Order: sequence, then structure tokens, then C-alpha cells
Amino acid sequence: MAAKILANLLVIGSGVFARAFIQAYRQALTNASKTGVAQETLQNVASRVSKTMTEQEARQILGVAEKTSWEEIMQKYNKLFEKNAKNGSFYLQSKVHRAKECLEPLCQLKN
Repeated sequence: MAAKILANLLVIGSGVFARAFIQAYRQALTNASKTGVAQETLQNVASRVSKTMTEQEARQILGVAEKTSWEEIMQKYNKLFEKNAKNGSFYLQSKVHRAKECLEPLCQLKN
């Protein structure tokens, strides 16, 4: 009998807790929309997603001009990639790799 009462109290308590949580969440969303926090958060997420490398940035990283051939780009890429692999800047090495990835489709279209 005590187990049944305890189970009923547990079920009722969890229902009350769930309703209170949902109500608090709705109120938080309402407050956020009034203060502009929701808009700001969406703008921050959108700006993070759109931070892809531009062609100009890729060319600056590899040190190549617009009219540079794909073979010359690959030579620069290999030189910079190996230099950073030996001397240990993984960040720069990844930037060099992303720059090559950015320029590859553009050079493929030209040829």
C-alpha cells in the first residue's frame, strides 16, 4: 500500500514539475524576444556559419595572384603545408589547406 502511494506521489510530482518547467521555458522565450536576445543569438549563429574563406583571403594566404596557374598554386601549397608540418603550426597548416580547397574549384573551372 505504501509503495502505491509513493508511486502516485512520484507521478503527480513529476507532472507538476514538467508543467512548471514548460511554463518557465515559455516565459524565458517571451522575455528573450522582448529584449532582443533571441534576434542577437540568431545573428551570431548566422555570422559564425557564414565565415567561409573568400577567394581573396585564400590567395593572400598562399601568396598567389589571380592569374596564377593551378600548378604554381599547388607548389606554393606544398611548400607552405610541409613547412608548417615540420615546424609545427597546425592552425597555419589548416589555413593553408582551406585556402587550397577554396581555390581548387575556381581553378578547375578556368581550365
